[in-house]
Amino acid sequence: MPEQQDTFEPASAATPADTPPENTADAALSVEDRLQQAERKAAEHHDAWLRAKADAENIRRRAQEDVTKAHKFAVEGFSQELLAVRDSLEAALGVTSATVESMHSGVELTLRQLTTAFEKFAVKEVNPIGEKFDPHRHQAMTMVESDQPANTVVQVFQKGYLLHDRVLRPALVSVAKAPDA
Repeated sequence: MPEQQDTFEPASAATPADTPPENTADAALSVEDRLQQAERKAAEHHDAWLRAKADAENIRRRAQEDVTKAHKFAVEGFSQELLAVRDSLEAALGVTSATVESMHSGVELTLRQLTTAFEKFAVKEVNPIGEKFDPHRHQAMTMVESDQPANTVVQVFQKGYLLHDRVLRPALVSVAKAPDA
């Protein structure tokens, strides 16, 4: 049986060198179009990036303003509570014919107002008499011989104060020491 040879080549198998010049121009236009599309997309992405950057900067600036306002007006509520205490003190000074009893009751009322304001804003009194000396909350002024255990607070010269368990002012105290033998 003799061998047959196929000499038929389909048109789709043409090599790029065989393509007519028109197709090259179309390919060039296609590349130019694709380049323009890529440039448009790049410009869109750049614009979106600039907007996102501006938004982030605005958010940062607003947050900084909020922090500044928070620092500036942090004591606003506490200050408002203290206004009632000041009003009471001014009213007491304005009375010309006050008796000792009326002044005493007015001072008690004013102290209650101040205590209420302190409680509302978590300002706690430190009156450590009889407690073990704590150098984080107390400041020892003297050490005295006492029958109490050593390092026990035996006298408070000035009360201390805490704000949310943070020392505003340590209590000034006298601390027991063991008697000399």
